[in-house]
Amino acid sequence: MNVDHEIKLLTEHIRRLGSKNADGKYSVKFGVLFSDDECANVFEAIVGTLKAAKKRKIVTFQGELLLQGVHDNVDVVLLQDED
Repeated sequence: MNVDHEIKLLTEHIRRLGSKNADGKYSVKFGVLFSDDECANVFEAIVGTLKAAKKRKIVTFQGELLLQGVHDNVDVVLLQDED
């Protein structure tokens, strides 16, 4: 899979698992994304996909890298929304 395709899938999963925050943007906890069975089947390295999406300013989250367990409560916010 190429990076653009993976990022598109990531945005779909953030919408599916998340909810709109006070700013009207979709937000989901990293732990929810990481532990979701469907995401686990789609993404070989969700952390890498998140990092690439952040670099392209499609999502944002606190810190440089998210790790399971340590960062489960970190919000991943979708900045670009096609809705």
